[in-house]
Amino acid sequence: MDAITMPRGEMAWHKQLAGIPVDRVVHLGGVPAADIVAATARFDDLPAAVVVTSAKAAAGSVAVLVSEVIDALDVVARQLLHGWLPEAEQLDGPQGAAVAAIRAIAIERARAAGLPSAFLADLAERALTGRPSPRVRLRPGTRVAGLARVVATGFQRDRLVLSMPVGRVAVAGAEWLADHGRLGVWLTGAGSPGPERCCTVHLTPPPPAVTGVAAAAGRPHPRSTVEAALESVLRQQNERWAYGRAWNATYQPSPVRGAIRPDLLWAAERVVVELDGPEHCRPAQYDADRVRDVQLQLDGYAVLRFTNARVRHDVQAVAAQIEHLIRTRRHDLAKGQQGG
Repeated sequence: MDAITMPRGEMAWHKQLAGIPVDRVVHLGGVPAADIVAATARFDDLPAAVVVTSAKAAAGSVAVLVSEVIDALDVVARQLLHGWLPEAEQLDGPQGAAVAAIRAIAIERARAAGLPSAFLADLAERALTGRPSPRVRLRPGTRVAGLARVVATGFQRDRLVLSMPVGRVAVAGAEWLADHGRLGVWLTGAGSPGPERCCTVHLTPPPPAVTGVAAAAGRPHPRSTVEAALESVLRQQNERWAYGRAWNATYQPSPVRGAIRPDLLWAAERVVVELDGPEHCRPAQYDADRVRDVQLQLDGYAVLRFTNARVRHDVQAVAAQIEHLIRTRRHDLAKGQQGG
Protein backbone atom coordinates (compact mmCIF):
# COMPACT_ATOMS: atom_id res chain seq x y z
CA MET A 1 0.00 0.00 0.00
CA ASP A 2 1.33 3.42 -0.90
CA ALA A 3 2.04 5.27 2.35
CA ILE A 4 1.09 8.58 0.76
CA THR A 5 -2.52 7.47 0.44
CA MET A 6 -2.86 6.15 4.00
CA PRO A 7 -4.90 7.94 6.65
CA ARG A 8 -2.69 9.65 9.24
CA GLY A 9 -3.28 7.04 11.97
CA GLU A 10 -2.59 4.19 9.62
CA MET A 11 0.62 5.82 8.40
CA ALA A 12 1.91 5.90 11.98
CA TRP A 13 0.97 2.23 12.51
CA HIS A 14 2.67 1.24 9.27
CA LYS A 15 5.80 3.19 10.22
CA GLN A 16 6.05 1.32 13.52
CA LEU A 17 5.79 -2.07 11.85
CA ALA A 18 8.18 -1.16 9.05
CA GLY A 19 10.83 -0.29 11.64
CA ILE A 20 10.88 -3.75 13.27
CA PRO A 21 13.97 -5.82 12.28
CA VAL A 22 13.15 -8.83 10.08
CA ASP A 23 16.48 -10.67 10.33
CA ARG A 24 16.71 -11.46 14.06
CA VAL A 25 14.73 -12.17 17.22
CA VAL A 26 12.76 -9.22 18.59
CA HIS A 27 10.33 -9.01 21.48
CA LEU A 28 7.26 -6.87 20.73
CA GLY A 29 5.24 -5.34 23.53
CA GLY A 30 1.98 -3.40 23.67
CA VAL A 31 0.03 -5.03 20.83
CA PRO A 32 -1.44 -8.55 20.52
CA ALA A 33 0.12 -10.89 17.97
CA ALA A 34 -3.16 -11.14 16.02
CA ASP A 35 -3.19 -7.38 15.34
CA ILE A 36 0.43 -7.42 14.23
CA VAL A 37 -0.02 -10.33 11.82
CA ALA A 38 -3.26 -8.89 10.43
CA ALA A 39 -1.50 -5.59 9.76
CA THR A 40 1.40 -7.22 7.90
CA ALA A 41 -1.15 -8.89 5.64
CA ARG A 42 -2.76 -5.50 4.93
CA PHE A 43 0.43 -3.63 4.01
CA ASP A 44 1.99 -5.07 0.86
CA ASP A 45 5.49 -3.75 1.55
CA LEU A 46 5.82 -5.53 4.92
CA PRO A 47 7.05 -9.12 5.28
CA ALA A 48 4.69 -12.07 5.40
CA ALA A 49 3.99 -13.03 9.01
CA VAL A 50 2.95 -16.49 10.22
CA VAL A 51 1.85 -17.27 13.78
CA VAL A 52 3.42 -20.46 15.13
CA THR A 53 3.11 -22.09 18.53
CA SER A 54 4.55 -25.25 20.04
CA ALA A 55 2.28 -27.37 22.17
CA LYS A 56 5.30 -29.24 23.54
CA ALA A 57 7.45 -26.22 24.32
CA ALA A 58 6.70 -26.62 28.02
CA ALA A 59 8.75 -29.82 27.94
CA GLY A 60 11.83 -27.63 27.70
CA SER A 61 13.13 -29.02 24.42
CA VAL A 62 14.35 -26.55 21.82
CA ALA A 63 14.66 -29.42 19.33
CA VAL A 64 10.96 -30.28 19.70
CA LEU A 65 9.91 -26.64 19.32
CA VAL A 66 12.04 -26.23 16.19
CA SER A 67 10.64 -29.46 14.72
CA GLU A 68 7.05 -28.33 15.31
CA VAL A 69 7.69 -24.92 13.77
CA ILE A 70 9.26 -26.50 10.68
CA ASP A 71 6.31 -28.86 10.32
CA ALA A 72 3.90 -25.91 10.63
CA LEU A 73 5.76 -24.01 7.90
CA ASP A 74 5.66 -27.13 5.74
CA VAL A 75 1.85 -27.18 6.02
CA VAL A 76 1.61 -23.48 5.09
CA ALA A 77 3.99 -23.95 2.14
CA ARG A 78 1.89 -26.79 0.73
CA GLN A 79 -1.29 -24.73 1.07
CA LEU A 80 0.39 -21.91 -0.88
CA LEU A 81 1.47 -24.13 -3.80
CA HIS A 82 -0.10 -21.93 -6.49
CA GLY A 83 1.52 -18.85 -4.97
CA TRP A 84 5.12 -20.09 -5.30
CA LEU A 85 4.61 -22.50 -8.22
CA PRO A 86 1.85 -20.95 -10.37
CA GLU A 87 2.45 -23.45 -13.18
CA ALA A 88 0.84 -26.07 -10.93
CA GLU A 89 -2.57 -24.50 -11.64
CA GLN A 90 -2.54 -26.28 -15.00
CA LEU A 91 -2.38 -29.70 -13.33
CA ASP A 92 -5.72 -31.30 -12.49
CA GLY A 93 -4.84 -33.41 -9.47
CA PRO A 94 -2.21 -36.15 -9.10
CA GLN A 95 -3.53 -38.30 -11.95
CA GLY A 96 -1.45 -39.61 -14.82
CA ALA A 97 1.81 -37.80 -15.45
CA ALA A 98 0.97 -34.87 -13.14
CA VAL A 99 3.40 -35.95 -10.40
CA ALA A 100 6.32 -36.22 -12.82
CA ALA A 101 5.31 -32.90 -14.37
CA ILE A 102 5.15 -30.98 -11.11
CA ARG A 103 8.49 -32.39 -9.99
CA ALA A 104 10.09 -31.25 -13.24
CA ILE A 105 8.57 -27.78 -12.90
CA ALA A 106 9.73 -27.53 -9.27
CA ILE A 107 13.28 -28.60 -10.16
CA GLU A 108 13.50 -25.85 -12.78
CA ARG A 109 12.16 -23.32 -10.27
CA ALA A 110 14.66 -24.53 -7.63
CA ARG A 111 17.59 -24.08 -10.00
CA ALA A 112 16.49 -20.55 -10.85
CA ALA A 113 15.94 -19.64 -7.18
CA GLY A 114 19.06 -21.34 -5.79
CA LEU A 115 17.06 -23.80 -3.67
CA PRO A 116 17.82 -27.52 -3.25
CA SER A 117 16.11 -29.31 -6.12
CA ALA A 118 15.25 -32.40 -4.09
CA PHE A 119 13.64 -30.25 -1.39
CA LEU A 120 11.40 -28.26 -3.73
CA ALA A 121 10.43 -31.23 -5.91
CA ASP A 122 9.40 -33.23 -2.85
CA LEU A 123 7.45 -30.28 -1.42
CA ALA A 124 5.61 -29.70 -4.71
CA GLU A 125 4.75 -33.39 -5.07
CA ARG A 126 3.37 -33.55 -1.53
CA ALA A 127 1.33 -30.39 -2.07
CA LEU A 128 -0.21 -31.99 -5.16
CA THR A 129 -0.85 -35.45 -3.73
CA GLY A 130 -1.68 -34.54 -0.13
CA ARG A 131 1.09 -36.75 1.31
CA PRO A 132 2.21 -34.99 4.52
CA SER A 133 5.60 -36.53 5.32
CA PRO A 134 8.66 -35.72 3.20
CA ARG A 135 10.61 -38.55 1.64
CA VAL A 136 13.76 -36.49 1.24
CA ARG A 137 15.94 -36.37 4.35
CA LEU A 138 17.37 -32.91 4.82
CA ARG A 139 19.02 -31.14 7.72
CA PRO A 140 16.55 -29.03 9.76
CA GLY A 141 18.51 -25.90 8.89
CA THR A 142 18.20 -26.60 5.17
CA ARG A 143 14.47 -27.25 5.49
CA VAL A 144 13.67 -24.11 7.48
CA ALA A 145 15.71 -21.91 5.14
CA GLY A 146 13.95 -23.37 2.10
CA LEU A 147 10.50 -23.18 3.66
CA ALA A 148 11.04 -19.57 4.74
CA ARG A 149 11.77 -18.55 1.14
CA VAL A 150 8.92 -20.62 -0.28
CA VAL A 151 6.32 -19.25 2.15
CA ALA A 152 7.43 -15.66 1.59
CA THR A 153 7.19 -16.18 -2.17
CA GLY A 154 3.79 -17.84 -1.77
CA PHE A 155 2.52 -14.69 -0.06
CA GLN A 156 4.23 -12.51 -2.71
CA ARG A 157 6.54 -10.96 -0.12
CA ASP A 158 10.33 -10.60 0.05
CA ARG A 159 10.76 -11.81 3.62
CA LEU A 160 9.09 -14.01 6.23
CA VAL A 161 8.76 -13.40 9.95
CA LEU A 162 7.42 -15.81 12.55
CA SER A 163 5.30 -14.65 15.48
CA MET A 164 5.69 -16.78 18.62
CA PRO A 165 4.68 -16.42 22.29
CA VAL A 166 7.62 -15.39 24.43
CA GLY A 167 9.12 -17.97 26.80
CA ARG A 168 12.42 -19.52 27.85
CA VAL A 169 12.35 -22.30 25.27
CA ALA A 170 10.81 -20.01 22.66
CA VAL A 171 13.71 -17.56 22.88
CA ALA A 172 16.34 -20.26 22.35
CA GLY A 173 14.31 -21.84 19.54
CA ALA A 174 13.70 -18.45 17.95
CA GLU A 175 17.42 -17.73 17.91
CA TRP A 176 18.06 -21.01 16.09
CA LEU A 177 15.25 -20.39 13.60
CA ALA A 178 16.36 -16.83 12.84
CA ASP A 179 19.97 -17.92 12.33
CA HIS A 180 19.33 -20.99 10.17
CA GLY A 181 16.21 -19.77 8.40
CA ARG A 182 17.49 -16.27 7.68
CA LEU A 183 14.19 -14.85 8.86
CA GLY A 184 12.80 -12.69 11.62
CA VAL A 185 11.11 -13.97 14.76
CA TRP A 186 8.79 -11.61 16.62
CA LEU A 187 8.12 -12.77 20.17
CA THR A 188 4.90 -11.47 21.71
CA GLY A 189 3.33 -11.54 25.12
CA ALA A 190 4.09 -10.34 28.62
CA GLY A 191 7.56 -10.70 30.05
CA SER A 192 10.69 -9.51 28.31
CA PRO A 193 13.36 -12.14 27.60
CA GLY A 194 16.02 -9.66 28.66
CA PRO A 195 18.23 -7.27 26.70
CA GLU A 196 21.10 -9.78 26.68
CA ARG A 197 18.97 -12.13 24.51
CA CYS A 198 17.08 -9.71 22.27
CA CYS A 199 15.76 -6.17 22.18
CA THR A 200 12.19 -5.23 23.10
CA VAL A 201 10.23 -2.91 20.82
CA HIS A 202 7.27 -1.21 22.48
CA LEU A 203 4.49 -0.62 19.97
CA THR A 204 1.70 1.91 20.31
CA PRO A 205 -1.65 0.22 19.61
CA PRO A 206 -3.21 1.42 16.36
CA PRO A 207 -6.25 3.69 16.51
CA PRO A 208 -9.64 1.94 16.40
CA ALA A 209 -10.21 3.23 12.88
CA VAL A 210 -7.37 1.00 11.71
CA THR A 211 -8.23 -2.25 13.48
CA GLY A 212 -11.99 -1.84 13.26
CA VAL A 213 -12.51 -0.89 9.63
CA ALA A 214 -15.62 -2.71 8.48
CA ALA A 215 -16.47 -3.78 5.00
CA ALA A 216 -19.59 -2.13 3.61
CA ALA A 217 -22.11 -4.66 2.31
CA GLY A 218 -22.06 -4.81 -1.46
CA ARG A 219 -18.57 -3.33 -1.84
CA PRO A 220 -14.97 -4.57 -1.52
CA HIS A 221 -13.32 -4.03 1.84
CA PRO A 222 -11.80 -0.51 1.89
CA ARG A 223 -8.45 -1.86 3.12
CA SER A 224 -8.19 -4.82 0.73
CA THR A 225 -6.11 -4.20 -2.37
CA VAL A 226 -6.82 -7.80 -3.41
CA GLU A 227 -10.61 -7.36 -3.34
CA ALA A 228 -10.21 -4.07 -5.21
CA ALA A 229 -8.08 -5.74 -7.89
CA LEU A 230 -10.60 -8.52 -8.46
CA GLU A 231 -13.54 -6.11 -8.47
CA SER A 232 -11.78 -4.03 -11.14
CA VAL A 233 -11.70 -7.07 -13.42
CA LEU A 234 -15.25 -8.14 -12.59
CA ARG A 235 -16.58 -4.65 -13.28
CA GLN A 236 -15.26 -4.91 -16.85
CA GLN A 237 -17.12 -8.23 -17.23
CA ASN A 238 -20.32 -7.07 -15.56
CA GLU A 239 -22.57 -7.18 -18.61
CA ARG A 240 -21.14 -10.47 -19.91
CA TRP A 241 -21.36 -12.65 -16.80
CA ALA A 242 -20.24 -10.96 -13.53
CA TYR A 243 -23.60 -9.31 -12.77
CA GLY A 244 -25.46 -10.26 -9.59
CA ARG A 245 -22.42 -10.30 -7.29
CA ALA A 246 -22.33 -8.84 -3.78
CA TRP A 247 -19.19 -8.17 -1.78
CA ASN A 248 -19.29 -8.78 1.99
CA ALA A 249 -23.02 -9.52 2.04
CA THR A 250 -24.58 -11.18 5.08
CA TYR A 251 -25.72 -14.79 4.63
CA GLN A 252 -27.99 -16.30 7.29
CA PRO A 253 -30.34 -19.03 6.02
CA SER A 254 -32.21 -19.36 9.33
CA PRO A 255 -32.49 -17.50 12.66
CA VAL A 256 -30.83 -20.39 14.53
CA ARG A 257 -27.72 -20.23 12.37
CA GLY A 258 -25.02 -17.65 12.90
CA ALA A 259 -24.65 -15.06 10.15
CA ILE A 260 -21.54 -15.12 7.96
CA ARG A 261 -20.13 -12.58 5.50
CA PRO A 262 -18.53 -14.23 2.49
CA ASP A 263 -16.04 -12.10 0.62
CA LEU A 264 -18.01 -12.45 -2.61
CA LEU A 265 -21.46 -13.92 -3.16
CA TRP A 266 -23.66 -14.73 -6.16
CA ALA A 267 -26.92 -15.52 -4.37
CA ALA A 268 -28.98 -16.56 -7.41
CA GLU A 269 -26.30 -18.96 -8.66
CA ARG A 270 -25.40 -20.05 -5.09
CA VAL A 271 -21.69 -19.36 -5.48
CA VAL A 272 -19.33 -18.10 -2.77
CA VAL A 273 -15.79 -16.85 -3.43
CA GLU A 274 -13.33 -16.39 -0.55
CA LEU A 275 -9.99 -14.57 -0.76
CA ASP A 276 -7.63 -15.84 1.93
CA GLY A 277 -4.81 -13.87 3.51
CA PRO A 278 -2.03 -15.27 5.74
CA GLU A 279 -4.32 -15.55 8.78
CA HIS A 280 -6.25 -18.34 7.02
CA CYS A 281 -3.18 -20.59 7.25
CA ARG A 282 -3.38 -20.80 11.04
CA PRO A 283 -4.61 -24.31 11.97
CA ALA A 284 -7.65 -23.07 13.93
CA GLN A 285 -8.73 -20.68 11.17
CA TYR A 286 -8.08 -23.28 8.49
CA ASP A 287 -10.34 -25.77 10.29
CA ALA A 288 -13.05 -23.13 10.83
CA ASP A 289 -12.96 -22.26 7.12
CA ARG A 290 -13.44 -25.91 6.16
CA VAL A 291 -16.39 -26.28 8.55
CA ARG A 292 -18.03 -23.20 7.05
CA ASP A 293 -17.38 -24.44 3.51
CA VAL A 294 -19.05 -27.77 4.25
CA GLN A 295 -22.11 -26.02 5.70
CA LEU A 296 -22.38 -23.81 2.62
CA GLN A 297 -22.06 -26.85 0.37
CA LEU A 298 -24.85 -28.58 2.29
CA ASP A 299 -26.94 -25.46 1.59
CA GLY A 300 -26.30 -25.96 -2.12
CA TYR A 301 -23.47 -23.45 -2.56
CA ALA A 302 -20.29 -23.96 -4.53
CA VAL A 303 -17.28 -22.46 -2.73
CA LEU A 304 -14.11 -21.23 -4.41
CA ARG A 305 -11.08 -20.20 -2.33
CA PHE A 306 -8.11 -18.25 -3.66
CA THR A 307 -5.10 -17.02 -1.71
CA ASN A 308 -4.30 -13.33 -1.88
CA ALA A 309 -0.99 -14.31 -3.46
CA ARG A 310 -2.77 -16.11 -6.26
CA VAL A 311 -4.99 -13.11 -6.99
CA ARG A 312 -1.98 -10.79 -7.06
CA HIS A 313 -0.07 -13.15 -9.34
CA ASP A 314 -2.79 -13.55 -11.99
CA VAL A 315 -6.13 -11.91 -11.27
CA GLN A 316 -7.30 -12.62 -14.80
CA ALA A 317 -6.89 -16.38 -14.30
CA VAL A 318 -8.83 -16.17 -11.03
CA ALA A 319 -11.64 -14.29 -12.74
CA ALA A 320 -11.70 -16.87 -15.54
CA GLN A 321 -12.19 -19.70 -13.04
CA ILE A 322 -15.01 -17.82 -11.36
CA GLU A 323 -16.60 -17.15 -14.76
CA HIS A 324 -16.50 -20.85 -15.64
CA LEU A 325 -18.30 -21.78 -12.42
CA ILE A 326 -20.90 -18.99 -12.72
CA ARG A 327 -21.72 -19.93 -16.31
CA THR A 328 -21.95 -23.61 -15.39
CA ARG A 329 -24.33 -22.90 -12.52
CA ARG A 330 -26.52 -20.69 -14.73
CA HIS A 331 -26.63 -23.39 -17.39
CA ASP A 332 -27.66 -25.99 -14.81
CA LEU A 333 -30.32 -23.68 -13.39
CA ALA A 334 -31.74 -23.06 -16.86
CA LYS A 335 -31.90 -26.79 -17.57
CA GLY A 336 -33.65 -27.40 -14.28
CA GLN A 337 -36.26 -24.74 -14.97
CA GLN A 338 -36.92 -26.15 -18.44
CA GLY A 339 -37.23 -29.64 -17.03
CA GLY A 340 -39.62 -28.40 -14.33
